[in-house]
Amino acid sequence: MRAAALERPGSIRIASRERPDPGPGEVRVRLEGSGVCASNLDVWKGRPWFDYPLPPGAPGHEGWGRVDAVGAGVEGIHEGERVASLGQRAYAEYDLVRSEQLVPIPEELGEAPFPGEALGCAMNIFARSGIEEGQTVAIVGVGFLGAILTRLSARAGARVIAISRRPFALDLARQQGAAETLQLEDRAAVVESVREMTGGTLCDRVIEATGKQEPLDLAGELTRERGRLVIAGFHQGGRRSVDLQLWNWRGLDVINAHERDPAIYRRGVERAIDAVRAGDLDPSPLITHTLPLDRLDEALDLVEERPDGFLKAVVVP
Repeated sequence: MRAAALERPGSIRIASRERPDPGPGEVRVRLEGSGVCASNLDVWKGRPWFDYPLPPGAPGHEGWGRVDAVGAGVEGIHEGERVASLGQRAYAEYDLVRSEQLVPIPEELGEAPFPGEALGCAMNIFARSGIEEGQTVAIVGVGFLGAILTRLSARAGARVIAISRRPFALDLARQQGAAETLQLEDRAAVVESVREMTGGTLCDRVIEATGKQEPLDLAGELTRERGRLVIAGFHQGGRRSVDLQLWNWRGLDVINAHERDPAIYRRGVERAIDAVRAGDLDPSPLITHTLPLDRLDEALDLVEERPDGFLKAVVVP
């Protein structure tokens, strides 16, 4: 089997290795593809706390494919079944995972790419945001995650204000149901615009979906008194500072919406499947770039550079 091996920062080699056989409780998945996550950027660019080389296939964690072989004691998973995988080595042709890390994908969803982990992450963030009909919700950052949260919030009956630096992303946000969009060029101007839109009350819910300092600052400024600030962006690569005086004065509820419990992750993927089946979510238009596995380095560069028209990349064997 072939697998991408991250040997050192900025260097990937396509390695050949033996296809592993599943042991008790394990399943071998013949991967159809994997999403490329922005959380991979720090290990791609290099940080002192990472050890290189990474295991072949790592750090791909948004894989999907079909069950190729089943180990002893596995129940409820069958060869040939299409699944979303929560394994961590999905930049490869095959991955070996525990059976509880797999979520069956109904055949009625067809053969479209399904980066289940990313979709499940969005569903879990939405659940913790507590968004209800009639609320005003600001989404700060419209990438793949922000676009999904825009759609889910609008479908829930909220008034969504989408904020992004990229005109392309704002056009997409309107397609996903945003009532208003604002381009983030001048932070103070965005805050003033939202004040005008909301009659001075600001937003019931604000979701920061970038993982960057300035949008986090903006998100706090946009949250009304006793509102909820949801941190959905993956903040890595250094410390962040917050205006705790502002957060205290307004009595904000601050939710760090990332999950680590495997059972909650799995339930998020199941909810994503339910949402696609119900027509509340359609990830296909949000996957803008598909590259072969041996161009994973280009896919990672796209995630970092975010050129016009880019939202989500996947790599396929």
